[in-house]
Amino acid sequence: MALVLRRVAAALGCTPHHIRVLSQLGFGPCYSSIVGSDSSDFQSWPNGGGCFHKSASIDPTAFVEIGAVVHSKAVVGEHVCIGSGAVIGPGVSVGQSTKIGFNVSLSNCTIGDSCIIHNGTCIGQDGFGFMVDEYGKMLKKPQMLNARIGNFVEIGANTCIDRGSWRDTVVGDHSKIDNLVQIGHNVVIGENCMLCGQVGIAGSVTIGDYVTMGGRVAVRDHVSIVSKVRLAATSCVTRDIKEAGDYGGFPAVPIREWRRQVAIHSQTSTKRNS
Repeated sequence: MALVLRRVAAALGCTPHHIRVLSQLGFGPCYSSIVGSDSSDFQSWPNGGGCFHKSASIDPTAFVEIGAVVHSKAVVGEHVCIGSGAVIGPGVSVGQSTKIGFNVSLSNCTIGDSCIIHNGTCIGQDGFGFMVDEYGKMLKKPQMLNARIGNFVEIGANTCIDRGSWRDTVVGDHSKIDNLVQIGHNVVIGENCMLCGQVGIAGSVTIGDYVTMGGRVAVRDHVSIVSKVRLAATSCVTRDIKEAGDYGGFPAVPIREWRRQVAIHSQTSTKRNS
């Protein structure tokens, strides 16, 4: 890996200091990802020392930190900050004043203005879609569309948002997503939604505006949730929610019904133990 770093860095015009920094920070894999391309097409960005493809469009005010890579035909807006180890894939668009953390991976996606993408987030990778052929073998379904992130969206560390297969995956303006959240392919999330840690949303779910999900909420595939719904932590949505309000439980029901279920279960358990 050290040899690869030296060769790539030399082709890109990086100094020995850059090579030492990259090796110490563990960003060899980031730079080695461009070895398969013509390294002469990559140059060092003057504001930060990161690498960019000559066909990328980067605003002069953008900061691309050393160890970051901006690939071909990517578009980076003004005042964008891209942290070390981040990879901005081919054709990806990043809106103005957006902050990209360390080791973020962006592919097949567009990111709006004034977003915050925290460390380790992956956006635009293939969704989990398979089918069984006539021989009983698993075949991968094509995942050919994109993920679209709106303006003023914040996405927590190590969250994954899959690209679409039959429609784009969408996160609406001003929505906030916590750490370790999984959003499957074709999911559409409205504006001003809040998803707490470890929420899991299966493919093709449609969520309205102002929806709040507590920690570890799960939503099954192809479910629709109307606007202004709040889901208690660890709830599981197994069917459409058509009326605004508070819900909880497994399966999720209106919150008062869920509380009655919990109370009845507690009373029954107490009687059995007495």
